[in-house]
Amino acid sequence: MPQTVGYGSSAADASAASVADKRHATRLLSLDVFRGITVAGMILVNNPGDWGHVYAPLLHAPWHGWTPTDLIFPFFLFIVGVSITYALGGPIGQQKGVAGKILRRSLVLFGLGLFLNLFPKFDFATFRIPGVLQRIALVYLACSLIYLRTSTRAQSRLIVILLIAYWLLLTVVPVPGVGYANMEPTTNLGAWLDRTLLEGHLWASAKVWDPEGLLSTLPAIATGLSGVLVGTLLRSDRPEADKVAWLFAAGCLSVVSGVIWDSFFPINKALWTSSFVLLTAGLAMLGLALCYWFIDVQVRTSPGYRRWTTPFVAFGVNAITVFFLSGLIPRILNMIRVTRPDGTEVGAREWMYQTFFVPYFTSPYNASLAGAVTFILIWVVILWWMYAKKIIIKV
Repeated sequence: MPQTVGYGSSAADASAASVADKRHATRLLSLDVFRGITVAGMILVNNPGDWGHVYAPLLHAPWHGWTPTDLIFPFFLFIVGVSITYALGGPIGQQKGVAGKILRRSLVLFGLGLFLNLFPKFDFATFRIPGVLQRIALVYLACSLIYLRTSTRAQSRLIVILLIAYWLLLTVVPVPGVGYANMEPTTNLGAWLDRTLLEGHLWASAKVWDPEGLLSTLPAIATGLSGVLVGTLLRSDRPEADKVAWLFAAGCLSVVSGVIWDSFFPINKALWTSSFVLLTAGLAMLGLALCYWFIDVQVRTSPGYRRWTTPFVAFGVNAITVFFLSGLIPRILNMIRVTRPDGTEVGAREWMYQTFFVPYFTSPYNASLAGAVTFILIWVVILWWMYAKKIIIKV
C-alpha cells in the first residue's frame, strides 16, 4: 500500500553536502534529479493541449527510428534498475521476506496501471491489460530478483542473451498464420503473441498489437538490467572520477553498438528492439554520468551546482505518484461537462484549453505546447510543496 515517509529537503541544499554524502549509500541525489527530469518529460509528452497539434520531437516515431520522446520510457526503466541497487544493496537485500516485498510492490504497480486503463468506464470486457506501469512492474520484479540472486557477470551475460534471443525471435522465427518472420506492426511475432493471449485487451489505437506487449518485455528487462549494472558501479568503492569515466565509455560504446545494430535490426520503440535498448541505455548512461559529475561530485568544490536541482528532485522522489495522478486528473476533468456560449457541451479540460490558451496564441502548436508546460508548472508547485513538507508517497 502507498505510504508517506519523510525525506530531508537539505539533500538539495548545497550547504548540506556532507549530509548528502552520509546518505550516499542509500540515496543518490543525481539519480533523483535524473528521474525527475525524465518524469517531467513524460508529463510533457503525455499531456499536450491538443493532440492534433504537437511538435514532431514531442511525438513517438511512427515506427522505425526514434525521437526525443522515445527516450523517456527506457530512461525510466534504466533508472528503475539503478534504484534497485540502492534499495536492495547490502543487508537490506539479505533480509528475510524481501522477495515477498518485491512481489507486493510489483503487484501494486501493476494494479495501479490496470486502474488507469479501467478508469472511468471500468469495462472489464475490453479494457487494456498492458501499459506503462504494468511494464515498470514486470521489469522491477524481474530485475530485483535477478539482482538478488546473480552476480554482476551473470547479469551482463543475461543482457546479451536477452538481446540476441529477441533479435532472433523477431527476424528468424516464422509468425504463425503469416509464414515468415517480419517486423511489420500487425504481423510480427510480438503482435501475434499479444493477439493470441490478450485479444480484446490491447492498445485501443492499434487493437491488434500493443507497444507494451508481452514479448517486448524481454528486451525491456535488459534495459532495467543495464541500470542495475550502472547502479552497482556507482555503489562501488571506485574513485568518483573513475566511475564517471567508465559511465561515459560504456555509454558511448552502447550508443555506437545500437547505431551499428540499427543497420540490420532497426531502432524501434514500439517493438523495443535490441538496437533500441543499446541506444537508449547508452544515452541514459551519458545523461546520468553528467548529473552525477555535476551534482554529486563537483558540489564539493562548487556548491552552486545544486541550486537548480530542487524542482527536479521534487519530481524524482514522487515519480510514481505524479505519473499516476497526471494520467488520472485529465480523465476526471473530461468527465466534468461545461456548456460553452454556443450551447455545445465539452469536458472541463477542453474548455480550459479553449478558454485560456487558444485565444492567446496565433499558432495552435504553440498553444498546445503551452498547455502541456502549464500542466508541468502546476505539478512543480504541488510537488515542491510536498518536498518542503517532507512528504513522499512510496508504492
